[in-house]
Amino acid sequence: MSMIYYNYDVSKIRTGILHIGVGNFHRAHQQFYTNMLLNEEGQGDWGICGVCLLPSDEKIVKNLRAQNLQYSLTVCGRNGKDEVYKIGSLKELIWGIEDPEAVIAKIADPSIKIITLTITEGGYNLDKETGEFILGDEKIQHDLKNPSSPETVFGFVAEGLRQRKTQSGAALTLLSCDNLQHNGNTAKRAFTSFIEAQDTELAAWVKENITFPNSMVDRITPATTPEDIERLNKLNGTDDRAPVYCEDFTQWVIEDNFVAGRPAWEKVGVEFTNDVTAFENMKLSLLNASHTLLSYPAFLMGYRKVDQAMEDENLVKFIRDFMDTDITPFVPAPENTDLEKYKQTLIERFANHSVSDQVSRLCFDGISKFPVYIVPNLDNMMKGVKDLTRPAFLIASYRHYLKYKTDDQGNTFETAEPWITETDKKLIASENPQDFLELSAFKGVQLKTSEQFIKLYNSFVEDIKNSGTASVLQSIIK
Repeated sequence: MSMIYYNYDVSKIRTGILHIGVGNFHRAHQQFYTNMLLNEEGQGDWGICGVCLLPSDEKIVKNLRAQNLQYSLTVCGRNGKDEVYKIGSLKELIWGIEDPEAVIAKIADPSIKIITLTITEGGYNLDKETGEFILGDEKIQHDLKNPSSPETVFGFVAEGLRQRKTQSGAALTLLSCDNLQHNGNTAKRAFTSFIEAQDTELAAWVKENITFPNSMVDRITPATTPEDIERLNKLNGTDDRAPVYCEDFTQWVIEDNFVAGRPAWEKVGVEFTNDVTAFENMKLSLLNASHTLLSYPAFLMGYRKVDQAMEDENLVKFIRDFMDTDITPFVPAPENTDLEKYKQTLIERFANHSVSDQVSRLCFDGISKFPVYIVPNLDNMMKGVKDLTRPAFLIASYRHYLKYKTDDQGNTFETAEPWITETDKKLIASENPQDFLELSAFKGVQLKTSEQFIKLYNSFVEDIKNSGTASVLQSIIK
């Protein structure tokens, strides 16, 4: 397959963006848009400096450095036709474990106009019940007391901004690219809370000189396994240590609130708006919520790939009924958006064989996902006296997944919940199913107050345990 090369001179590109969290999604989304934009005249100031802060980032850092920070991105078409791009927009890469001073200096550098972030939903260190920043966290306490030797993203950004304030005073935009509703507001709450606790003078400067736009991002980007690397290199005729692949659909909607200038991303398909709320609500309530709805039942039924699960007619109808009946009444379509077409496109995207996402990736970190993707509309459904069958089945499936760690075929598995609390673990271990409803993930909704929900949930808990998930799903498909 022929490679689509950029047509700009990498040596002449200047770095204007610093991105923290150089994972697959960032490399398939923001880097993709920026790589295309750098082909446009007058946009050469917007190369990206990647920053990795975790010990586990060593492999990706070494692999990217071994190939001059460039990599291949395979965009997998729903029609079976793929396109392969050579990405050259990653100009620099700093590993904070190796050189923390370089990270701080780069944040302070006035040529950096924007800091972007993909640090995951749980990475903002906010209490799921109160929404307040968790100042008592051990690493946060370390950074509050040791500003010059930070360990967390908050400590690094604070120290970099402190030096920036002293050296140049140059304003800056901090743009979250994580899957969170009002992610800019979330980033502002997290970072300003930390800074206020550490340095009141810096907090006052941040209030006047830093903006936090909201944004909505969308592109399904699976984890890349060793088998994927071998497959992609063979398919593309490359020898890439860090290839990425993704679906052909992509969307990025950003609140146009950049205090120090921005790239002309609108030239390559980014939508700028005064308010991203309607776009966020549509995406989180339909795409992300449907992914969560699919994940635990599909995994318990024995499916390990999303496209394989989407060959199951019962699962497809389960998701489509959820979209049409449970969610659409609460999702006003953004301007110029056909909601019916959007929902049909989601079904096609989930079924894309070329992407073949891992169901386990959708199951990962449910503790953080439920409050964002499921709970808000579940609360609306309960207040509106709606049929709660599908969310009750989902939550019963989630309990079985966490408690028994065994699927319908008797296969055992490990779960991945990095933000689970000790209290959560006790609630999961309890033999009383209703204790599970006190999980931190469900703090935003009073599940025990609904007789309909409790009756459905208790029934599903027993039926999944005794009859298997597939049998229970069959019984609720109308």
